[in-house]
Amino acid sequence: MKKGYLYFVMLILTTLIITACGSSEESSGEQTDDSTGGSKEGTVYTVATDSNFVPFEFQNPDTGEMEGFDIDLIQALADESGVEIEFETLEFSGLIAGMETGRFEIGIAGITITDERKEKIDFSNPYYDAGLITVVEADNEEITSMDDLSGKKVATRTGSTSYDYLTENYPDAEVVPFEGIVEAYMELRSGRIDAVVYDSPNALYYVNEKAEGSLKVVGDIAEAQQYGIAFKQGSELVSPFNEALEKFKEDGTYDDIYEKWFGERPFGTEN
Repeated sequence: MKKGYLYFVMLILTTLIITACGSSEESSGEQTDDSTGGSKEGTVYTVATDSNFVPFEFQNPDTGEMEGFDIDLIQALADESGVEIEFETLEFSGLIAGMETGRFEIGIAGITITDERKEKIDFSNPYYDAGLITVVEADNEEITSMDDLSGKKVATRTGSTSYDYLTENYPDAEVVPFEGIVEAYMELRSGRIDAVVYDSPNALYYVNEKAEGSLKVVGDIAEAQQYGIAFKQGSELVSPFNEALEKFKEDGTYDDIYEKWFGERPFGTEN
């Protein structure tokens, strides 16, 4: 009897322990479900960016951190919108492809807003006005504008609007695409190509800050362009980011970030 009684007690205790464990696991699962609940709260969004488009985005060689106008702007916009972000760097052509396929939720890298891209990507309101400009060696007197590019070897960046512009408007030029625009500038400095055509803010920055007097800009800015923040099609983030951008333009936050990276406030704004 005693052995039977002890066996009965042990059986009851074992059953209670198993039941308690099951209830604990179910409770834990319910909390996990409730914490997400289909909501995006707590989600960290990946921002696709470039690592070599100074002064918009680049990797600080000392810290390894991403820096630049675009980086400061998107971080401030994310903070204002209550969104947590992290950065992933890749070549520009891969960035555009990743945005078009929906791999990334957000992209910023001096991305020009075009009708073709808008078929596959949603854009914020424009945040920067730019254009294309021609860079040649400092002693080059033969090329004075884009009209002189026919028959010349002209470099630009793969997947960029400058590549499209050159191939469409200068079929007699030999267009040489590079994954990184700095590679194109180095090829120009070495004398292996005749010119580089690229976005004006980056070209001007490189000529003034990095070329050591070896290069110069010629001609006028062509093909007026506007940069926008890219979003996966149908993204709910477009509206809050647009609202934050408008707020920053009104309260001076945008101007402060602009001045930090370009040395002056945007044209038409007060100091």
